[in-house]
Amino acid sequence: MPITPAMRARRRVAAITVAALAGAVLAVVNGQPASATPPGIPSKATAQSQLNALTVAAQGSTAGYSRDLFPHWITITGTCNTREQVLKRDGTSVVVNSSCAATSGRWYSPYDGATWYAASDVDIDHVVPLAEAWRSGANSWTTSRRQSFANDLTHPQLIAVTDNVNQSKGDQDPSTWQPPLTSYRCTYSKMWITVKYSWGLTLQSAEKSALQSMLNTCAS
Repeated sequence: MPITPAMRARRRVAAITVAALAGAVLAVVNGQPASATPPGIPSKATAQSQLNALTVAAQGSTAGYSRDLFPHWITITGTCNTREQVLKRDGTSVVVNSSCAATSGRWYSPYDGATWYAASDVDIDHVVPLAEAWRSGANSWTTSRRQSFANDLTHPQLIAVTDNVNQSKGDQDPSTWQPPLTSYRCTYSKMWITVKYSWGLTLQSAEKSALQSMLNTCAS
């Protein structure tokens, strides 16, 4: 019997269903996917102190800005670059090939609560976007300092999240964009605050107000 388009469609639906069930079983066997956990997330009290110490200033211009002025991703160790390091850090059961590219694993995106099984579905978000940093003081930095900022693995500046969620964020600050998953906004505010504090960046009034409201939701 010849295979009709309708039969092909039914087979594709069946294949997708089996793949989804397999992913669900894997999650049950191995436990809940690990949440991305960047280093250096401060306590509520520390974040509040840092927020109070930040300089409020009018937002600068993006004139002259280019992502090329923030060189990334750079080699961190062996054949692994910054993106690949974060994928390994934030994922669960991540397997990489000889080039350090992730060939399997799973990633939980705390911005929206989604879990992904392909590295291609995951972006590495700069918590404080590069363009936002430029407008907040990085325009006067050396290229070397901007490179360090764009590849910062010491502070909570890099995190693996759903690609289209990261793209919807763009270069917005918390006054116009916050993680869709409201329960993560406390953590997001603490990360944003400590990155700006650690790198000596300024913030605008509306941004500070939004961060304060988010921080107020934190228990600790």
